[in-house]
Amino acid sequence: MTPFRVGAAIQGRDAAEAVAQIRQAEAASVEAAWATIGGAGGDDPIAAYAAALVQTNRILLGTAIIQTWPRHPVLIAQQTLALDALAPGRFRLGIGPAHEGNMERTYGVDFKAPLTNLREYLTILTALLHNGEVDFVGKQVTARTRVRTTTDTPVMGSALRPRSFELCGALADGAISWMCPRDYLVRQALPALQRGAEQAGRETPPLIAHVPIAVVPDRATARELVRTQLANYSRTPFYQLMFEEAGYPGVADGYSDALLDDLVISGNEREVADQLRALRDLGFGEVLAHPIIDPADRDASIARGFTAIGLAASTN
Repeated sequence: MTPFRVGAAIQGRDAAEAVAQIRQAEAASVEAAWATIGGAGGDDPIAAYAAALVQTNRILLGTAIIQTWPRHPVLIAQQTLALDALAPGRFRLGIGPAHEGNMERTYGVDFKAPLTNLREYLTILTALLHNGEVDFVGKQVTARTRVRTTTDTPVMGSALRPRSFELCGALADGAISWMCPRDYLVRQALPALQRGAEQAGRETPPLIAHVPIAVVPDRATARELVRTQLANYSRTPFYQLMFEEAGYPGVADGYSDALLDDLVISGNEREVADQLRALRDLGFGEVLAHPIIDPADRDASIARGFTAIGLAASTN
């Protein structure tokens, strides 16, 4: 049985800061660090991960997520094998198609059928990494090659709405959420994940609940920070549909207090740690805690977040 873990999102502004944050997280007893890979506006954290793996001893590193459209799955597999060779068993791969606007504007791709895209990437990566070879011709991507070695690195997928959770249940080693209210994850995401696994005749993989946290003295401050920093998701069609399915329509006009209270964990370090640890009882396999950073107090915000996450891990 996979142990319940509480990990932290790394938000370095460049590769050097990402490495420093990973070392800081390990020192705070954080079990796993995660970063988004693929944004065109900064350094590539995959390179930072290579440095971090040789400068740390135990912390797991994961991608939440690598955007699929800019990178062929064979390239992702090659990078995965390189990281696994540096620190066997400490890298975990999460992929996803991201969002239409960013992918079309930045890379000029013909963004369509994102579930097909995710299915084909998961199929290729699982075959290549776990079996050492692939011969696959899909609607969006083709891969015919072998690699010199295999790895048991888990291959996980991003999931937002029930069909993507079903797909991850059928094909992936885990499903990674983001901005999903906790009640929605329990009532819709987990059953969909289980449904997909049952239809595929396999064990249900873990749901990695990616949860915003704010280590601040009062709830009003937490809500304001989230409204300021994460407002773009309320304007994204995929997220609007998910929020509507979760029982929170009209987010284009702003997040309600009720939605934020179902989405964001806040309080002091101990209170946040207790709430993170309690998520295990909801059925999540792992939690990816995303510290909301106060721009007026950036370093201290990160430190408080890592402290809370480390406390949650140390008392599991």
